[in-house]
Amino acid sequence: MEKKDEILKVLSLNLRKIMDESNIDFSYLQEIRLRVNKPLIVIYKNKEYFISKQQGFGSTREEAYIVSQNELRETMEYISNYSLYAFEDEIRQGFITIQGGHRVGVAGKAITDGDRVKNLKHISFVNIRLSHQVKGCATPILPYIIEDGKVCHTLIISPPGGGKTTLLRDAIRQLSNGNSKIPGLAIGVVDERSEIGACYMGVPQNDLGMRTDILDCCPKAVGMMMLIRSMSPEVIAVDEIGVKEDMQALEYVINCGCKMLATVHGNSVDDILAKPLIGRLVKEKIFERFVVLNAKKSIGFIESVCDSRGTVLFRGANSLERRTECC
Repeated sequence: MEKKDEILKVLSLNLRKIMDESNIDFSYLQEIRLRVNKPLIVIYKNKEYFISKQQGFGSTREEAYIVSQNELRETMEYISNYSLYAFEDEIRQGFITIQGGHRVGVAGKAITDGDRVKNLKHISFVNIRLSHQVKGCATPILPYIIEDGKVCHTLIISPPGGGKTTLLRDAIRQLSNGNSKIPGLAIGVVDERSEIGACYMGVPQNDLGMRTDILDCCPKAVGMMMLIRSMSPEVIAVDEIGVKEDMQALEYVINCGCKMLATVHGNSVDDILAKPLIGRLVKEKIFERFVVLNAKKSIGFIESVCDSRGTVLFRGANSLERRTECC
């Protein structure tokens, strides 16, 4: 099924017709924003656009179609296959993954138990984020995160939305399949928010390689320990480390002889050094390679790859351009 069909089938019939007739190239569509009694908005090629029933894509704010409560309710029925209860665990985390690996973020009234969210009701805000897999985008960094035929403990640093998850995803895929410089590796992925593999009914919608095992919707710290004990990975990959439990599990993984691929929010290595938890690991030279992305230049732009001593090994490339793999 094409990306366009995967998205259109979960929209209300009226919104489906409007989007279908808007002449949008769905390969460049990033988000569809639905808010009750607010304009229909899309993010397309990193820019915001309004959609109207008459003018379609690129309309003015005054012309924009206003999403009704019934249309949003109908959309949620299609997304959940008429059973929101079946997706209760995912909704507690604020999202549902649909066929194709697309992620539907939801917001509304939170039902809490102490400091824990039990469920969401009166869902009035929906953000459909289209899955984008850029095969080959990790090719520029692979020669620099492999040394003497082994993967280095690598930390990918990027501001939010800078392309770190896309880069991590392709590095996992290429290392799992193997290439001319390194045989395929058994990789364990802890996909806490279903962003790396984008599993739908237990099956990853993104290609993470032939030797990759995924723990979906599992807390990173718990998942890393589980994979070490049960799946014998050679590499463990996680997205957006940060809390104390993540750091403790990460150290445990490294002490077990397993290699780490991880991402963290930040703008530079110095930025990470200033953070008390992960900064300690950087100072202790736990990580052997740092990949820094600079979203100000362009999403996925590789500012540099450096080693634990700060020596720059590589500088300057747009990783999100489609590339030939180094296989």
